[in-house]
Amino acid sequence: MFFVLLTFSDNKNVAGQFMNGHKEWVQRGFDDGVFLMAGSLQPNLGGGVMAYNTSLADLQSRVNSDPFVVENVVNAEIIEITPAKVDERLPFLLS
Repeated sequence: MFFVLLTFSDNKNVAGQFMNGHKEWVQRGFDDGVFLMAGSLQPNLGGGVMAYNTSLADLQSRVNSDPFVVENVVNAEIIEITPAKVDERLPFLLS
């Protein structure tokens, strides 16, 4: 399981130009069954994604294809977590 932090860079002012492509990238992640959650980092720091059912190498490739990453709108950081205990609603995260 992974958390992807997409923190705004100094190039944040061009985000609007690439927003549609970024939203399509996020949707592809959900459609492919890789993204479990996506949202904004507060206050207005960027965004974050929870990813599952992928390898680090595949996720890195996916992240590198995000238009926000390509155009240096955000800096991406991938954090890998190996769940040891989860809420009863999330047992699939242990597999």
